[in-house]
Amino acid sequence: MRLRLLSASVLAALALAPAAMAGEGMWVPQQLPEIAGPLKKAGLKLAPEQLADLTGDPMGAVVALGGCTASFVSPNGLVVTNHHCAYGAIQLNSTPEKNLIKQGFNAPTPADEVSAGPNARVYVLDEITDVTAQAQAAIASAGDDALGRTRALEAFEKKLIAECEADPGYRCRLYSFSGGNAYRLFKNLEIRDVRLAYAPPGSVGKYGGDIDNWMWPRHTGDFAFYRAYVGKDGKPAPFSPDNVPYKPKHWLKIADRPLGEGDFVMVAGYPGSTNRYALAAEFDNTAQWTYPTVARHYKNLIAMVEAAGRKDPDIQVKYASTMASWNNTSKNYDGQLEGFRRIDAAGQKHREEAAVLAWLKGQGAAGTRALEAHARLVDLLQQAQATRERDLALGMFHNTAVVGSAVQLYRLAIERAKPDAEREPGYQERDLPTIEGAMRQLERRYVPAMDRQLQAYWLGEYLKLPAAQRVDALDRWLGGGDAAAVDRALDRLAGTRLGSTEERLKWLRADRAAFEASDDPAIRYAVAVMPTLLELERERKVRAGENLAARPVYLKALADHKKSQGRFVSPDANLSLRITFGNVTGYEPRDGVAYTPFTTLEGVVAKETGEDPFDSPKALLEAVAAKRYGGLEDARLGSVPVNFLSDLDITGGNSGSPVLDAHGRLVGLAFDGNWESVSSNWVFDPKMTRMIAVDQRYMRWIMQEVYPAPQLLREMGVAR
Repeated sequence: MRLRLLSASVLAALALAPAAMAGEGMWVPQQLPEIAGPLKKAGLKLAPEQLADLTGDPMGAVVALGGCTASFVSPNGLVVTNHHCAYGAIQLNSTPEKNLIKQGFNAPTPADEVSAGPNARVYVLDEITDVTAQAQAAIASAGDDALGRTRALEAFEKKLIAECEADPGYRCRLYSFSGGNAYRLFKNLEIRDVRLAYAPPGSVGKYGGDIDNWMWPRHTGDFAFYRAYVGKDGKPAPFSPDNVPYKPKHWLKIADRPLGEGDFVMVAGYPGSTNRYALAAEFDNTAQWTYPTVARHYKNLIAMVEAAGRKDPDIQVKYASTMASWNNTSKNYDGQLEGFRRIDAAGQKHREEAAVLAWLKGQGAAGTRALEAHARLVDLLQQAQATRERDLALGMFHNTAVVGSAVQLYRLAIERAKPDAEREPGYQERDLPTIEGAMRQLERRYVPAMDRQLQAYWLGEYLKLPAAQRVDALDRWLGGGDAAAVDRALDRLAGTRLGSTEERLKWLRADRAAFEASDDPAIRYAVAVMPTLLELERERKVRAGENLAARPVYLKALADHKKSQGRFVSPDANLSLRITFGNVTGYEPRDGVAYTPFTTLEGVVAKETGEDPFDSPKALLEAVAAKRYGGLEDARLGSVPVNFLSDLDITGGNSGSPVLDAHGRLVGLAFDGNWESVSSNWVFDPKMTRMIAVDQRYMRWIMQEVYPAPQLLREMGVAR
């Protein structure tokens, strides 16, 4: 494996950095040898250099799912992740008559495992290559042309990825770090046959539901198992009955030492996005508009789907995954807003930025360039703010089922007329399996009557826009500016044939002329608005090109300011592999309240109401009443631990990440943060930030006493 380490100057800064401590920090793997001191002080027993070997033990067992993290736990391709990460696959295989969300799923043998869907993936990291110099040279080649910079980086990225993916079975991705101050190419083995092997009943896997989401104390069995399959030649292949389980080079071993308060823990995973380097004005825009606005809309949509679902079980099942996502996001945003107020995040961001800008005024020409970059970034934000309501309404309308399909299929026809290297990212040959997979599974997540309600909602929001944000093409298509015009438009859309999987697949290979000659109302809409969508895309790319010039300059200055104070912080999360570490510990959320770091089986029963979401399986209640702990109890707790807290720094994307002990053994799975910590995506609060994980002992107890899976326990080497 080729791992290009960080530059000597950055490494030197890290070696001196007092900020490299347990708690804050999502560290890129190459940094770990440089923070060996804090790692050892926190309690790590392995050599930090061992963790920097991403294809060795234990890091070689950690995989990405695309939005979640997972890990191999057997030599036969068994993968463990969160129940909520597998929720889409569970829902995809559910019907009102056979609802796996409620019942759970347990394949007695691998032959009984079911496909997680055509777009389910397991990404096994193979190689990371630093390509900073090449990427920055490509951007610089465009000079002062903002749109040219964006297109130059796109062209470089597509060429780089094409070369990387010349080896069949691999998926490659270019990641930008610190606003464009570093670029790395990640090469992953792309396993395309992923099957659901085990999921506990929803009353275990989602115990507490949205009421307990982000809360402590927590008692959720948020775990499930996939299995990765490949062709008989050992190479990735689409789903086939002839495929065989993948044989990973490394898999995690279950911890053989009981985890306790104060113990070292670490997480390896793929965190999605943090914004700790964002401008104060960007924070204000998020806190004052984005979060409250999106949360309000999601709550409205949730109420609509819940009402429809009470009348139609098909809607309840098909929109379950979408509803879970909306609920999670809206509650997260509410929590962040509350956290912002509690810690005066706005005040902190503005004070910190003012200090940086004041420092830059004394840094000569370099400081002047950084100040100019900052001013340009503020201006670009203001440009985006001018159309934010339009962009939200239009984007969400185009995210509804048949309208979204029509727009995507027509855009695909436009792009397919070009050479592959000149197509828009997302529409190249490498992307066709994903697009086809989405078209194939749409009917399992779509009901026409519900789709119409969602379309009506977002068109209603569009009609509220001021004249300056309206779109001529959409206005002409609507043929009016009132509710009656929306009803007429929806009546037309109802005549689309794109609700049929067969029809959508037919259009996958159609050319542009066929679309423009079609009488299908959804396709006619896509044709009508496409010129406008392409122009709006061009405007976004111009702003992106301006960002490519300004943001690296300002963020480098920001890093220099921190180094001048003897500080260093890891780059913002960007869905690339990171490691975070710390210790098992509770916290004190408010005066007179202290939370201990473990919950137990008895806490599950204490919450029991017999009604969703606190309706545990009868087998669980009986086992707890009989104190049937199955040898998994912790003497210090007097029971089996369920969930635990630690002071690790995680965010969305870390869901399903393995939690490892000081010896690199699996002690649990990360699945949530506490309510008081969600604002740490923007301003880290070490006093309150805690990660919530499901304890491996609870996972095993469920698989032993409640929803038995002795075949998987044997496979993992922990049979009773």
